Amino acid sequence: MNESKQYDIPKRAVIEAYKRVKANKGSAGIDGIDFEKFEEKLNNNLYKIWNRMSSGSYIPSPVMAVEIPKKTGGVRRLGIPTITDRVAQMVARIYVERAVEPMFCDDSYGYRPNKSALDAIEMTRKRCWCYDYVIELDVKGLFDNIDHELLMRVVRRHVKEAWICMYIERWLKTPFVLKNGEVIERNAGTPQGGVISPVLANMFLHYVFDMWMKRNFPQAPFERYADDGVVHCKSKEEALFIKESLVKRFAECKLELHPTKTRIVYCKDKDRTREEELTEFDFLGLSSKVCKFFFTPLSAA
Repeated sequence: MNESKQYDIPKRAVIEAYKRVKANKGSAGIDGIDFEKFEEKLNNNLYKIWNRMSSGSYIPSPVMAVEIPKKTGGVRRLGIPTITDRVAQMVARIYVERAVEPMFCDDSYGYRPNKSALDAIEMTRKRCWCYDYVIELDVKGLFDNIDHELLMRVVRRHVKEAWICMYIERWLKTPFVLKNGEVIERNAGTPQGGVISPVLANMFLHYVFDMWMKRNFPQAPFERYADDGVVHCKSKEEALFIKESLVKRFAECKLELHPTKTRIVYCKDKDRTREEELTEFDFLGLSSKVCKFFFTPLSAA
């Protein structure tokens, strides 16, 4: 692996990427090759990935599309890349995360090292004792609708390696193949199920939402976990204004807030007794009623 190549990608990066991909498990992609079969020729397969990525000749395979039912109805389309493509994406992801992790906000929790959904829920609960209203956010079809041109502007701003930018563009444009063999070309989105998709989504929403909120509404703290989030407000009037502003902001960035899942909720309890239409929210699958039971304010301890 010491031949002179167009791009300087170390052998250890490919090996480390494979270890991480295998630890995440997962099924075979469109080529039908699972981990057992991949490891029959492990050294040869890893060499091919390194050789093609280093020479600029790596072309990803189509992504196998699998539709799974949502609890709320309808289906969610997941994209399952081949193991080869997952390793290649992980190589790039290691570099990208190293570059962008330091810039991400503390209030962004999804798909990040040393952060979890429980961390987001705990902070949400603490802030609900101090703020009377919450805007519950849901980005409609985030992974299906991220604009490629806008996303690549963010990628090029922070990723200096030309080969990573080139391969990210290829992954974004790689078509889906349905179970019946139908090919679906893609001109927006980054596959939910792709190894590099979570960090790309976080990079995009860092500018669309996180930094925009801190710049325009610094008095309203938030927690975001991927495409779900909550914004804390002192009054209903403030919540209505911020919600309206957010709808416009996401539309400017070619995304949409879910019309029914994005709503204003009053944090009603024994001390806050105003009559409001909505008094419970559901963030990351845990209702505010359950949160109230587990997270007690210090003044009540």
